[in-house]
Parts: sequence; C-alpha cells; structure tokens
Amino acid sequence: MKLNHGSDTKSALQAKFDAQKIAFGPIMFQAARSLRDLGILKLIRSRRKEGSEMEEIARELNLSLYGVKVLLEAGLSMELVLVEEDRFMLTKTGWHILKDELTNVNMNFTHDVNYLGMFSLDESIRSGSPTGLKTFGEWLTVYEGLSQLPARAQKSWLDFDHFYSDYSFSEILPLIITPGVKHILDVGGNTGKFAIRCARWDEDVHITILDLPGQLEKAKINIEREGLSHRISCLPVDLLDHDKEFPAGMDVIWMSQFLDCFSKEDIAELLRRGREAMEADTSLCIMELLWDRQKFEASTYSLHATSLYFTNIANGCSQMYHSNDLLELIDQSGMIVADSFDDIGISHSLLKCKLKK
Repeated sequence: MKLNHGSDTKSALQAKFDAQKIAFGPIMFQAARSLRDLGILKLIRSRRKEGSEMEEIARELNLSLYGVKVLLEAGLSMELVLVEEDRFMLTKTGWHILKDELTNVNMNFTHDVNYLGMFSLDESIRSGSPTGLKTFGEWLTVYEGLSQLPARAQKSWLDFDHFYSDYSFSEILPLIITPGVKHILDVGGNTGKFAIRCARWDEDVHITILDLPGQLEKAKINIEREGLSHRISCLPVDLLDHDKEFPAGMDVIWMSQFLDCFSKEDIAELLRRGREAMEADTSLCIMELLWDRQKFEASTYSLHATSLYFTNIANGCSQMYHSNDLLELIDQSGMIVADSFDDIGISHSLLKCKLKK
C-alpha cells in the first residue's frame, strides 16, 4: 500500500511564516514553559475578567519587569496571551499550556527528557544510535538506564508513557479478558500498571510480566503494595535476546506501547517469539498509537515528534509506526489480525492477532 498524506495549498506568505515558527521553535518553546512555570499564566488567568498589567505581574511574582516584558511579548506572538489597553489576558491556547493535562505531559517530556539531547539529532540519524542519551548516561538504550534517570526526567518519562496507556485500560480490558482467559503474558510490563488493572478486573486471572530486571523491581514494589504478588509474577529477561523463548501456555500475549520501542527487525523477532509461544486459542494483542489512524491532526503531529525521541534518546532505531508497517510484520510472522479497534482512549489502536490456519 502506497503512502499518501498531507497537502501543499497554503499561500507563500503563510508558508514563510510557518517556516519562521519552526526556525525559532526551540526558543519560543522555552518562553512558553517559563510563562507557565514562573506563574505568569496562572496569575493572568486568576484575573481573567480585568486582566493584568506587566508591572503588577512583576511585583506579585517578584520578577524583574524586563523579564516579564520579554516573556509576555513572546507570548503575544505565540498567541498565549492578548493585550488590551495594557492589560494582559489568557487566550484559549494559553489555557491549554497552563491547564491541559495532555499538553503539560507532552511539554514536560519534551523539556526534561528530550531538549538537551536533541542538539545531536543529526548525529543520531547518521549513526543509527541514540546520541542524545549521553546527556543522562552511558547506556545503549534509555530502557537500560530508566531506573537511574534523574528524578525529574524519570517522572516526566513515566508520566508521558502512562498518560496515554492509562486512559485506554478501561476500554480494552473487556476486549482482552474474554471468557476463558486465565493467564496473560504482559510483554514489556514496565511498572506493572496494566497487570494490576487486569488482576483487579478479574480475580481469576494470573499475569506474568516480562521486562528488564530494573523495571521489574519497580513493578514488584507496586504489586506488593496492592497485595497481588500471588497473582502477578515477574520474569526478568532481556527482550532483545531473541534466543530467549516466551513462556508458553498463555491465553493472551499482551504488547502495549511496546513494539514502538524496537526496530522493524527486532519487532519481527519479537512477533516470531510470540507466535512460537501461542496455541490455537491464544490471542496476541498489540496496542499501539498508529500515526495514520488518528482522528486529529494534532495527534499525528505529536506522534511524528515522538518518533524523533526514539531516534535520538531511546534507542536510535524505532518510531511510532504507520499501521502498514505492523500489518506487514504480523503477516510475515505467521499471524493474521482477527479483529482491530481504533480510537481507544486518547489515540490507540488494538490489533488482536491469531495464528494463521
């Protein structure tokens, strides 16, 4: 299937303006973050009827008038604020920067995890390695060092990862835990959130989590805290060691926001290992954010940006995939997509795979 996306119908003047937004994007991003984190947007919103003058903002927040002035002027160009008779008011876009959870999760992830490393993006493209990761440590992938990241970066990474998946759990559980499902293999189970939700959903289900030892230490703490250690098992494994077989005898093999962490070559091997562990009635379920199946342009934009995080920070070889990429790999692995669901949670798709007959 050939790829088709986008258009080129804007005027030359608008195109040039959009190009300037890109050229100064990193600077304006930091200005928007400072307007948020220094409390300027919050103060303006608190006086949304009468607005706020620069001098009032500077005085109440103990900031220099100069600093407030340059930030607010940048805010005017970003359309975060507007000014009428010297009084600043918050716009709808400014409200989202201040209050919208999705926007704040993305913004914190960009700043705390990606910003410094992205300076070497071209080097990552040339080398096929996550050169930006060296801003945190000497690991081959971010997953090896995730448990050792600075606290702020680790929190922003986990908030970003969990935000998208957490909104999907309530919708997908009835699709996954169908009659007869007793044992689920959670491949790449991270901190155990999905396993815990499964155990709460159905008291007869047992879950086995496969992941790196460092991640499983966090999962075990969460599982023990919930009193579910008797129903959730943790099996440490290097998921890139393709000689390691997946445990057999599972009703469901679950891969959530997992395959996007790997190259297409590694996905092929992971699907092969999944297929080899399957029995006739086993379902291999893939939940991913597929950029071509998004309802909103903003979602596609965000996923394309997230792909560059994988390139520069995570591992240098993976991305947020087009559905065609995964469908081809599923077919090559000896499975078919028996059922699929889009628009789950914020922007997920679920692919339920079965063995080819």
